[in-house]
Amino acid sequence: MSTKERLEESLLVDEKEQDLNEIVLFNDDVNTFDHVIQTLIDVCEHTPEQAEQCSLIVHYNGKCTVKTGEITDLKPRCSRLLQAGLSAEIV
Repeated sequence: MSTKERLEESLLVDEKEQDLNEIVLFNDDVNTFDHVIQTLIDVCEHTPEQAEQCSLIVHYNGKCTVKTGEITDLKPRCSRLLQAGLSAEIV
């Protein structure tokens, strides 16, 4: 593969990644770990291990990206997180 082809491929990947947004989950003093973990499993389709890790990151760092994707996929997920009483936003 030539240098030009690698550069073009890299630019295409960068363009595709720029179209992605993130749901960021924020820490609060209200929700239990069990509630956060189950909600991440149900809404973001996390594995139990992934949901537990995210809940710990949120607890200790104050926030964590819990889902990355296109805005059309993230909006309903973020709404469900909010309805479940979690603090989240799309960035």
